[in-house]
Amino acid sequence: MIQKILVQLARIIVGALFIFSGFVKLVDPIGSQYKFEEYFSESVLNMEFLIPYALPFSIVLIVAEILLGVMVLIGYKSKLTVWSLFLLTLVFLFLTWYSAYYDKVTDCGCFGDAVKLSTWGTFYKNVILIALVLILVVGVKYVKPIFGGKIPKVITFLSLAAFLFIVQHVLTHLPIIDFRAYAIGKNIPEGMVYPKDGSIPPVHDFMLEDEQADLAPELLKKEKVMLVIIYNLDKADENGFPAIKDIATKAKAKGYTVYGVSASFSDDLILAKEKYDLPFDFLFCDETTLKTIIRGNPGVVILDKGTVVEKKNWVDVDEIEL
Repeated sequence: MIQKILVQLARIIVGALFIFSGFVKLVDPIGSQYKFEEYFSESVLNMEFLIPYALPFSIVLIVAEILLGVMVLIGYKSKLTVWSLFLLTLVFLFLTWYSAYYDKVTDCGCFGDAVKLSTWGTFYKNVILIALVLILVVGVKYVKPIFGGKIPKVITFLSLAAFLFIVQHVLTHLPIIDFRAYAIGKNIPEGMVYPKDGSIPPVHDFMLEDEQADLAPELLKKEKVMLVIIYNLDKADENGFPAIKDIATKAKAKGYTVYGVSASFSDDLILAKEKYDLPFDFLFCDETTLKTIIRGNPGVVILDKGTVVEKKNWVDVDEIEL
């Protein structure tokens, strides 16, 4: 009886945790892509041959994580689900131990940008998690379907379809929930203020540099600013430049201050400006910062006195109301 109760408690906790952890990454799979690229880099796991596959790898892992959370709660394919949870948790346990012990990746991205934990805090969380999963492994016979007939199967496949639709939507557009310091409604100067505990503020590397100076302080005071983010010119979607040119031209006509922002070399940006007839000059910003600001490449951010009032991937820039 006690074992049965423990199994049901573990089932609820593990299922809820996997669903939450999977969902906060599902709404922003590109964030997980960046995290896996960091793990695969030479300085961490030295598996650079996997970097081109970071996005599909992250999508598979995210969908598997959230789907297994659903499956364990409804009791579909109990043995397969529980052992899959065990293997997946082992992977998480190794990655978080490696990050903590070698101090390689300071944020494992286990909860996306929604919840930040220390490296050792994340590892200990996974130690508790695998203990709960082991309870399920031992008592898998008590993990029974909560619905009869084919309902668990239908729920599982409908859930999978919904998760894949969300992935397709956010990859085409932008994350449906933005947990980052540059989300719509966030004020960038306020994000630069150091907390009372002396920790690093959410925004600590926002600079917009030309050849002479950092223009960020000046631009963050203006009311109508459009930033065209192209974090890496080589990886940018060329199909987006005509739409970018059009919206930037309209914005300038309505009194907006418009700049492109990139981490690419200035000579390459000059050539791109001429090639696509872009009506703005480029400023420099760190690539990681630009990836954090917006997932689009190219993408558009509208600022009003430092507050983010609009963000769009290039496919949706025609929706921007100037």
